[in-house]
Amino acid sequence: MSSKKSFNDLGLKRELLSALSDLGYEAPTPVQEAAIPYLLDGEDLLAQAQTGTGKTAAFALPILSRCDMQVNMPQALIVAPTRELAIQVAEAFQSYAKHLPGFHVTPIYGGQDYRTQFKSLDRGPQVIVGTPGRILDHLRRGTLVVKQLATVVLDEADEMLKMGFVEDIEAILEQLPTPRQTGLFSATMPAPIQKIAKRYLRDAKKVMIKASQKQAAAIEQSYVCVTKNQKCEALRRFLEVEDVRAALIFVRTKVSTVELADRLQASGYAVEALNGDLNQARREKVIGRFKKGALDLVVATDVAARGIDVERVSHVINYDIPTDVESYIHRIGRTGRAGRQGKALLFVTPRERRLLKDIEREIHAPIERIDPPTVAEMSERRLDELAVAVSNIIEKSKKLGPYQKMVADLIEDKNCEVHDIAAALAYMLQQANPLPAEEMDTVSWDDKPPKQRRRRGQRRHPAERRAAARSRKPVRG
Repeated sequence: MSSKKSFNDLGLKRELLSALSDLGYEAPTPVQEAAIPYLLDGEDLLAQAQTGTGKTAAFALPILSRCDMQVNMPQALIVAPTRELAIQVAEAFQSYAKHLPGFHVTPIYGGQDYRTQFKSLDRGPQVIVGTPGRILDHLRRGTLVVKQLATVVLDEADEMLKMGFVEDIEAILEQLPTPRQTGLFSATMPAPIQKIAKRYLRDAKKVMIKASQKQAAAIEQSYVCVTKNQKCEALRRFLEVEDVRAALIFVRTKVSTVELADRLQASGYAVEALNGDLNQARREKVIGRFKKGALDLVVATDVAARGIDVERVSHVINYDIPTDVESYIHRIGRTGRAGRQGKALLFVTPRERRLLKDIEREIHAPIERIDPPTVAEMSERRLDELAVAVSNIIEKSKKLGPYQKMVADLIEDKNCEVHDIAAALAYMLQQANPLPAEEMDTVSWDDKPPKQRRRRGQRRHPAERRAAARSRKPVRG
């Protein structure tokens, strides 16, 4: 069900309405409809909405409506948790402002050359989008001049909290002029976020948008119970049988991103690893290739994937189950965007059943258990794809003459039937990538991996030590 209001009803500049029309925006999302009037009126705002609900436009459009393009000084500052999100938000501002002559936006983030940022800041952009550390650095250097600043927005505040930026955020807010307009957008509202809101927002209006049933319905969630050693084989089977346009595959560690990406590359997939060890240029290249379709799969950690918004993502695969529910919700929110259907697949080992139950409890719904694709399903899929490929060649190719002669010679010399020759050729193609020899074993919740006894004096693996420490922490009601 679409919003009752249109963008025309919200009081935005006509140049912005023209840009929205060019971009194909039809009606405001709930968070846009609720937030834009408050921000246009200069009110402080505390907004809670899930990833993928249109938060960027909710604050970018009123900021652009209020900016004076004749003043070449920063009038709005957007603080984002990651460089990827900062770039993405800056790009969104640029696209909304396409009919506003004289508008400039500058992203500033760690990993980018300071000289480039100094030049951009000297041009007098009206909007700055940056990560906390680099914003704070420019404020201390005096290269980010804020005397004309009227609005500051904290985007994905809960993510900044998780990443340890609370002190930086408070240091930034302390250095900005008052009075000013402050907006805080967050998917969740833990106590530290509420504390910041209480301290720095003045009589804030509140917008709380719960994840809609329509949004949840756009994501088909399922899980498969596997052992750790079965995961890669199960993943290959799902990738082969599913209609995957593009998939984000989440793992827990940086090492795992590289190991899994290498194994998938060996299976013929266009895939790259995305982790915190990549330099900024390399990260941007991977994300750019993923957006353009040069990559079908990206294997990432939560931190490396923050800020990625790629509309063509049809599947989110939790190869490693996240250890907190909020991460799961953030992950799967990267599919099912803009009214498209999306799928979220979760791999769960028997010892991770409690984590699955935590997720189901939080989303108020059971997640369907499915089995890995069978050999028969894989064979059927391959034959369907082969039939389509053969049909396309027959229709379009003009180079079949020599092969038609070969078939005619086989029929005459060997007394073969045409369908036998075709079947033999299909069989030869299949041998280049043979099907698995047997089915995957079904895993029960009761299956437990054999315990490995440590020798006296042998140190635990760091992951074991962390898990043990978590288990000793008291549970807070």
